[in-house]
Amino acid sequence: MTSAHQPGQHSEVTLRVNGKPQTLRVDHRRVLLDLLREDLDLTGSKKGCDHGQCGACTVLVDGRRLNSCLLLAVALDGSDITTVEGLGGDGEEPHPLQRSFLDRDAFQCGYCTPGQLCSAVGMLDEAAAGHPSHVTDPAAPSGAPVPLDRTEIRERMSGNLCRCGAYPRIVEAIEDVIA
Repeated sequence: MTSAHQPGQHSEVTLRVNGKPQTLRVDHRRVLLDLLREDLDLTGSKKGCDHGQCGACTVLVDGRRLNSCLLLAVALDGSDITTVEGLGGDGEEPHPLQRSFLDRDAFQCGYCTPGQLCSAVGMLDEAAAGHPSHVTDPAAPSGAPVPLDRTEIRERMSGNLCRCGAYPRIVEAIEDVIA
């Protein structure tokens, strides 16, 4: 008989989630998305495909955008996690991208929006750090910030799907923030 409380199947994990330390006892099979939604009541990140293909669950882990449906929570001990709820920092003001998404009406049903926002924040940091994409000019200086035009933004955001087709507005909202 298998018990959920057998030794070795759970570990204590400490995460810094949206700036706050959280220590939890975690089943080794539990993914970060479920921990965020069910244990911490942070329901912004969505379960879309549950296979890492749609981007609805995108969060920032130590500043990098990752699909939380693919990450075992136990493997993230000591990590800094930022969800859409934490993008605005103290919560007094929305993140500039959140404001731009609202101003540009860059969403329709809104299901993908939290993942789009987290991905956009991570993408801007990647470009600023000089990480090239598939469409970055190969002649561009290595390590220099990558200029973000529409083609570059679309390529970098291609891991986040929007069933409603709000892509043009999403690109415009990102352009507004980098302008």
